[in-house]
Amino acid sequence: MDIVVLIKQVPDTATQIQNRVKEGRIDLDGVTWVVGPYDEYAVEEAIRLRGANGGTVTLVTLGPERADDALKSMLALGANEAVRVWDESFVNLGPRALSAVLSAAVRKLPHDLILTGWKSVDADAGLLPIYLAEALRLPHVSFVVGIEKIAGGLRLRREIEGGKEVIETSLPAVLSAQKGLNEVRYATLKGIMAVKGKSIPVWGAAELDLDPSSLPAAGIETISIEAPAVRTAGRLISGTPTEAAAELVRLLHTEAKVI
Repeated sequence: MDIVVLIKQVPDTATQIQNRVKEGRIDLDGVTWVVGPYDEYAVEEAIRLRGANGGTVTLVTLGPERADDALKSMLALGANEAVRVWDESFVNLGPRALSAVLSAAVRKLPHDLILTGWKSVDADAGLLPIYLAEALRLPHVSFVVGIEKIAGGLRLRREIEGGKEVIETSLPAVLSAQKGLNEVRYATLKGIMAVKGKSIPVWGAAELDLDPSSLPAAGIETISIEAPAVRTAGRLISGTPTEAAAELVRLLHTEAKVI
């Protein structure tokens, strides 16, 4: 089974983004970058499926040179190969344009299955796997927490509100991983050293045979980013319960203007 896993390098979730808003944008200089946590589940599951069924695991990301670190960290877990997609014309793409670029990369690779996290923790939209499946004309199943290989395809468990459901799909297909799919292994020192000097190919618009001007427009433009207003300290109301309740009603009416 040849598996392609799409990953994204994102700011560490511990980063205090609200402290980095400057002049209408987020300053990411000096931020620690990591692989999106949902993407890690996808990589781990791909390695497990390869172990059970044979085949290859190829990683794909779209990003500048620093994204090589993300690819290498997942190669150290046991993925076979990696490709970084990058072109100056690929900056600030919307989800449909991203799916057009990444689907072009996937088509160049052997693929029985495409895995990715269900969302990235920076954009937090969860749209890319859906658009990718549409671009590739493949079935898509989201929030996957269990994968079983069966004759003719896969049996999947996915999270839904209030429970889980079981779905069977043919291959190839696009699946997006949810927390609970597995426990991600740690990279070994041997794995880390093996990929330290690995050269990762870069595919631009020319290699993907794409005309950047033909990519779908983002549709949404970010004009400015502002930090949330500083919240004022709470106020303690003294007195008996009856007095405190009366004072609270007065304050809600005269100051908060809610009643």
